[in-house]
Amino acid sequence: MIKNGKVKECHGSRIHILRWVERPDFANQLSHLLCLTGATVLSTDVWMPKGFSNPAEPRLEQFDPLPACVRQALQNWWLVHKCRANTPNWDLASTCTIQGQQGLVLIEGKAHVKELNENDSCRATNKANLDRIGQAICEASQALAKEIPGVNISRDTHYQLANRVAFSWKIASLGIPVILVYLGFLGDKSWPRDQFEDDRHWMHELRKYMDNHIPEDFISRWIDCGEEQIQMIIRSLPVE
Repeated sequence: MIKNGKVKECHGSRIHILRWVERPDFANQLSHLLCLTGATVLSTDVWMPKGFSNPAEPRLEQFDPLPACVRQALQNWWLVHKCRANTPNWDLASTCTIQGQQGLVLIEGKAHVKELNENDSCRATNKANLDRIGQAICEASQALAKEIPGVNISRDTHYQLANRVAFSWKIASLGIPVILVYLGFLGDKSWPRDQFEDDRHWMHELRKYMDNHIPEDFISRWIDCGEEQIQMIIRSLPVE
């Protein structure tokens, strides 16, 4: 929970993201995670959140490093009625350089197994927005399935996974390459019966969660989205 711009309650992957971005070597660590993709992150790049003193999670229609036309297109693609409605919050967003051009890194962090919620569905209450969100995810799913057969994301199940993949596709279709990272934090002692024990356990649980929605061939390769490409990778970090 954030009150007056400060974190009052924080647990799970949220606290580990905030601790991570406050490290003086954060940019180097993120670049290391991305090394096989060819992307780099420098200290001059822009990311959100910035840490415990500035913990706001990014919504991409408000993420200033993105061109205004891209931010507006994302919001219009996702929502009919903007008042009291939001696009999804992200655990972490950062600019980066991919093959000499500006790209975007989007990170979804997990610290315990129950964060992988298979029964997750969209909770939008406005019917027009609910329909628009469903259409947007369907559009992304169909486009990606043409490139990688077996992609099957929807509004009504595994919703967080669906919106992460759909937004990544849309941004790339608007001309900005995207790396989508699913990041497991290993050994979180605050969840002793539900923690990811090691990288193998994290990979197993995530692949089980993605089964029938994101095929194995989707991971760790560049996928054409029209104007630009996306790559989804799976990484882990030990909890300190």
